[in-house]
Formats: sequence, C-alpha cells, structure tokens
Amino acid sequence: MRPLLTFAVLLVLTVPSTANEFVPGSKVAFLGLTFLDTSTEGAYNGVRADETERLALLNKLIEDRFKKEGMVLVDLSPISKKLENRANLASCHGCDVRMAETLGADFVLVGLVQKVSNLILSMKLVLRDVETGKDVRARVVDIRSNTDQSWTRGMNYILKTAFFKE
Repeated sequence: MRPLLTFAVLLVLTVPSTANEFVPGSKVAFLGLTFLDTSTEGAYNGVRADETERLALLNKLIEDRFKKEGMVLVDLSPISKKLENRANLASCHGCDVRMAETLGADFVLVGLVQKVSNLILSMKLVLRDVETGKDVRARVVDIRSNTDQSWTRGMNYILKTAFFKE
C-alpha cells in the first residue's frame, strides 16, 4: 500500500499547474483601488480632497511595489472607458478578470478602501489569476485613524504579509 501512496503523491507533484505562477515577470492588470465611504460624514459632506489624495497615494505605492518586485504592469488604456463605468471593481462579479484577459494579463489586481467612520477604515487587496478567475493572494485589514500614515501603514502590511514576503 505504501508504494501506491508514494506514487500518487509523486503524480500530484509532477502534474503541471494550469494556473499562472505569481513570479517576477508576471503581467498584472492593476485596475486600482475603489474608495467606498459608508460613514455618516460622507453622507453629509461628500467627497474629501485629502481622502482622494490618499487613494492616489496608495495606488502609487502599490504600483511602485509591484514594479520593484519585478512584475509587469500592463497598459490599461484599451479598457479605460470600461473602467470609467464601474463603481467597485473589487466586487464586480468577474468583470475585472474579463477586462484583464482582454489586456493579455496573467493576473488582475483590485482593491477597496472602505471608510466606516473617520476612525475606522478597512482595506482589501485581491490578486486573481486571469486564467482561472480564482484568488491567488488576498488580505483585508482594518486601520484606525484617517491619515496618510495609517493608510500607507495598512497597505504596506497587506503587501508585506500577503503578497511579497520580506
């Protein structure tokens, strides 16, 4: 019985994976982060300039880190019109994967920053395999305080613990 088990384990280990390997040189379609303000403050006061700037700061931080790790970020201009018409790409029932597929990407990266209150925010970043549509890497963190430092610290934590081991 033992030789049969060994053979089965070896067979599983030698079967090629149909999914893409997330390694340097992988083509990634980073569709950006979505900001979702579900706080009472947002309902009364609308969009805040500092939060819009923080979202741009995080998008740049993510792009820079992926490039530093050797990933190739694909050009999004062919799907720019589609991106304008989507409110939350982190939850669009596969539209992110379909868009990334048209770009020839191996992976699609989407994220969300949700403001619950000015004190409590949640961040989510998800990397999906375009071929299978399955999540390859993902992490959600809650942060406290609405500052540049807390936002960057939260996203750096996600990148460090779920995407690129330091």
